[in-house]
Amino acid sequence: MSGFDNCVALVTGGASGIGEATVRAIVAHGGRAVIADLQTQRGEALADELGDAVRFIETDVTSEAAVEAAVAEAVSSFGSLTALVNNAGVVGAVGSIADTSVEAYQRTMDIHCKGSFLGVKHAARVMPRGSAIVSLASTAGLIGGQGPHVYTMAKHAIIGLTKSAASELATKGIRVNAVAPSGTVTPMVNALGLGDAEATAAALAAASPLGIACMPEDIADGILFLLSNASRHITGQTLAIDAGLTTAGMTPPPFFDEEPQMLLQAGQREQG
Repeated sequence: MSGFDNCVALVTGGASGIGEATVRAIVAHGGRAVIADLQTQRGEALADELGDAVRFIETDVTSEAAVEAAVAEAVSSFGSLTALVNNAGVVGAVGSIADTSVEAYQRTMDIHCKGSFLGVKHAARVMPRGSAIVSLASTAGLIGGQGPHVYTMAKHAIIGLTKSAASELATKGIRVNAVAPSGTVTPMVNALGLGDAEATAAALAAASPLGIACMPEDIADGILFLLSNASRHITGQTLAIDAGLTTAGMTPPPFFDEEPQMLLQAGQREQG
């Protein structure tokens, strides 16, 4: 993929998982990146590994001052900000909705929704025409049953913000899109229970309609497409990267096994 020589990207949650894969991909294609993350040790190590094309700044995305400082770091270090990837996230509150605390609800929503809102707000203030924003949604933001309740709410909200911000920022030449991954082999997903990347990959492959595990690099490729000039006429959209999960589901509907015919209504088949 070409056209990243002038790209300066701010990637929240860029020290691990999908964020790390995105930072690596941007740099590999000639761009520069600022990692904004609370994982100081991982973030600094990644910046040291990738060299002068990368900066790290410790960032709590629920803090407006911290997000504003991360944006300023990109402009100060590289002269501009042309791309934002709102990637920071957590699984957050889990369990029955009847037992979910308001505190756990609020913390989950703050990281996902407030963090994405602040990223768009402060990036849009400094971005030139031709810039692009990509936020991390999820298949949980497209259909039910793909994530915990509050996580699902938050991902739906990120898709809503994507559409709304795209409507305004199109007049400034800034595109705003989202990607919706299904389960991906990341530290966050590993921590849900399996704890081992190989076991997680095997479980995700077994659940995939295509029979393959989604890796962080698969999502990074989609993000780079939406940041690139190859998608210059795309804004306000959510790209599902899910092996067809939200289209076909995990198991093909039973009517795919029927003999070819036309069903007129429930319980009635065409005669003659």
